[in-house]
Formats: sequence, C-alpha cells, structure tokens
Amino acid sequence: MPEEEIGKVSDFFAHPVVAGIELTGTLKVGDLVHIKGHTTDIEFTVNSMQINNADVTEAKAGDAIGVKVTERVRSGDSVCKVTD
Repeated sequence: MPEEEIGKVSDFFAHPVVAGIELTGTLKVGDLVHIKGHTTDIEFTVNSMQINNADVTEAKAGDAIGVKVTERVRSGDSVCKVTD
C-alpha cells in the first residue's frame, strides 16, 4: 500500500507507551500509520492523540502530538500515513 511521510518521532515515553511526533503533514484519528526506523517497524490505527494533554481528532503540519503506540519507537523514526 502506498505511504506518505507525515512526520518524525521526537520522543518516546514508556509509561504509558506514547510517541511524541512532530508532524509535517495531517493526521486524523482512525488513520493507519506505519512507523519505521533502524530497528522499528510497526503499523497501527490511531485510536487517540493529544496536543498539550488535550484530546484532538485531527492535527496538522507543525503540530507536536502524542500518540499511543503498540511498542517502543525511537527518536528520528519516520512516521508515514498508509493511503489506499
């Protein structure tokens, strides 16, 4: 499936398992995301995201968001939106 890069992982928090992401594109709750890096390769659907600890349903380029992830990601990992 085609993918469009929409940002980079800027931070990772183990409890809860959350990735901080600096967006260069748009992202909505329900989008399928693929995070890949040197040792990272995970794909998941965004169930919730936050900006400054407030729940949002959509974020745009320039936003710094927090997203729950299924496993560890690393700073600098590429964040791609899977498109149909």
